[in-house]
Amino acid sequence: MTDLCYTPATQLAAAIRNKTLSPVEVIEAFLQRIEQLNPRLNAYCTVTADLARAAAREAEAAVMRGEELGPLHGVPFSIKDLTVTRGVRTTFGSKIFADYIPDQDAVLVERLRAAGGILLGKTNTPEFGCKALTDNRVFGTTYNPWNPVMTPGGSSGGAGAAVAAGMGPLAEGSDLAGSIRIPASFCGIVGLKPSPGRIPRHPTLNAWNTLSVHGPMTRTVADAALMLQVMAGPDDRDPLSLPQTGEDFCAAVQGDLDLTGLRIAWTPDLNMVPVEPVVKEICAKAVQVFADLGGIVEEGSPDFEGAHELFAVLNANLRMAAVGDYVEQWAE
Repeated sequence: MTDLCYTPATQLAAAIRNKTLSPVEVIEAFLQRIEQLNPRLNAYCTVTADLARAAAREAEAAVMRGEELGPLHGVPFSIKDLTVTRGVRTTFGSKIFADYIPDQDAVLVERLRAAGGILLGKTNTPEFGCKALTDNRVFGTTYNPWNPVMTPGGSSGGAGAAVAAGMGPLAEGSDLAGSIRIPASFCGIVGLKPSPGRIPRHPTLNAWNTLSVHGPMTRTVADAALMLQVMAGPDDRDPLSLPQTGEDFCAAVQGDLDLTGLRIAWTPDLNMVPVEPVVKEICAKAVQVFADLGGIVEEGSPDFEGAHELFAVLNANLRMAAVGDYVEQWAE
């Protein structure tokens, strides 16, 4: 079962299509893994076991009927508890919404379900995603699976911990100021913050927020590409969603990569933050990979003087626009 829980989503989907794996078998393996590890890690704040098992049985029946299958048919995924899920408790990590059960799915959840994916549950997040570690007064603290006395980061820390611990191959995260990238780094997985508008944001507390995006969190680049392919694309309900341009993210990560002539800038410290020597060393090795593939790598850093202060103002404005109405009533 453990091996199955670390099988990439691309391989799970292929095995389900060719009938060497059953969706029921796959979902049961992950639910057992969650039952085993989640009490210690607290990555999932809500587990939709009954719904997942029912969906797996229907997915298996669809395979046996010879129906056309979506790219994620029978593959489990999780959703961060900042993203609404129809009929499944969504708290935003806040006591204000402790009993909130949405009557609709977010656009990206609609798309993951339509592609055949099966929801395992919601992953933990700090209140309204407002910090770079994961705890809240509804569900408590999430721990890093590599060392449970450490944090998995935040605010998508539940997602990062779940993927790293083999409690799901695909997790949705969201990122305004590192909330996908920090947990991906802390947990040793793949995390991608797409361009704003690449994945529609609806419904949302603030439709005009141009900093916060949804993105995939996985254990492989190919899985991240597959999840992005499913979630990306325009939607009229999001005024900032980008038009369809025909990118094939899955094809882009296949085969040899040629970066000949591509100019790549990198900075070890953004010229403004302290960085551990071991982190600098690892980043330098990664940069060398780009150079070996033909890229023209140049070290440098823009002038970020005052950037932190500017971001603090922008972030406060976005937070107040989203949840300011609750501040006075729920100040404690």
